[in-house]
Amino acid sequence: MSTFVTIFRKEFTDTIRDRRTLFMMIVFPLLLVPALMIVVTNIQMSSMKKAEEKVLRIALVSRANAPGLVAALTGRSDLRIITGIPADSMEVLIARDSIDAAVVIAPDFDAAVAGMTSGTIKLFYKSSDDFDMVKRRLSGVIGSYEKQLVAGRFAKLKIDAGIVNPVKIEEHDVASMKERIGKSVGGMVPYLFVIFCFMGSMYPAIDLAAGEKERGTMETLLTAPVSRFQILLGKFAVVVLTGLLSAAVSIFGILLAVRQISKIPPEVLSAVMAILDGQTVLLVLSLLFPLTVFFAAFLLSVSVFAKSYKEAQSMISPLMIVVILPVMIGLFPGVALDPVTAVIPVLNVSLATKEIIAGTIKTGLLLEVYASLFLLAGLSLFGCARWFEREETIFRGV
Repeated sequence: MSTFVTIFRKEFTDTIRDRRTLFMMIVFPLLLVPALMIVVTNIQMSSMKKAEEKVLRIALVSRANAPGLVAALTGRSDLRIITGIPADSMEVLIARDSIDAAVVIAPDFDAAVAGMTSGTIKLFYKSSDDFDMVKRRLSGVIGSYEKQLVAGRFAKLKIDAGIVNPVKIEEHDVASMKERIGKSVGGMVPYLFVIFCFMGSMYPAIDLAAGEKERGTMETLLTAPVSRFQILLGKFAVVVLTGLLSAAVSIFGILLAVRQISKIPPEVLSAVMAILDGQTVLLVLSLLFPLTVFFAAFLLSVSVFAKSYKEAQSMISPLMIVVILPVMIGLFPGVALDPVTAVIPVLNVSLATKEIIAGTIKTGLLLEVYASLFLLAGLSLFGCARWFEREETIFRGV
């Protein structure tokens, strides 16, 4: 045990001296993540506010029809009504950003409404602009006008408007604020955790194997009166520790970011803080531990095989896509934790983390995730140990 501790201390000291490792393990998750979250949130809120306050340029073709709707549109201060534009030019003008939208009322609109049938109103807009604010604002005006016409019809026919609503729905959402927020943002949290686990493990793994081979210190270490497995275990423990530290620091960085965003409603802030409580964080880290063991063993195997630091980096960097893909699948709607997805590496961590954050995790599925992860971690460590014992692997290219 003392030999392992000595090797671990030596390797950990060498690791924290590396600036790249310290940056990816501490600086990036602790400073850049909160900064990015705050900047992105503020930009999004500012853009939404700007879109809500924007005065829209609306082309209107009424042909003296729907005077109530025309009055409603012209009476709004957030709309600038433009008339005299041909109806067949609307799409081109919107595509050129000459106008924001167009409302074209059919020539027979008043006649159709008077005859108790449906009148046609064409709405032209570009859905990709300003959070779809144009459509929502105009749809609100047209919807209010439609309700006035319907009320007028019922009054004319002397019929109670409630006759068309035979069912009255009273909605009662039993999901707590924590559960609703957890389901909505829970998919992004494991995305960050898994990425930081991988990145926090990547640079130490490269430096402790390929880096030592490049510096020529691997041979000196192997001549020490200790077994290769003890040497591997010391390096392996450092890589696992840095990966977990990176994930833990990212959690702290998220907490800092949430506290710095002043525009979050108090009830939402309290729910977010409840999501990131001690029990939740410990459960998430317990899921990340076997996953980090798998990452560490795999990354060390690749690093031992590589001839140099640069070759190891070029071999490992593309694997980031392989790690991100299952996490992204966990963000898709309809993909949930079940007996099948609970055994798929990385994806099971993503889905289980989302369920833990929402407070809806099932014990049986959680145990299945643990079992699959620890089995995978054990197999990867066994494979890495066998790989490290091979002379042609360690001294490849030397």
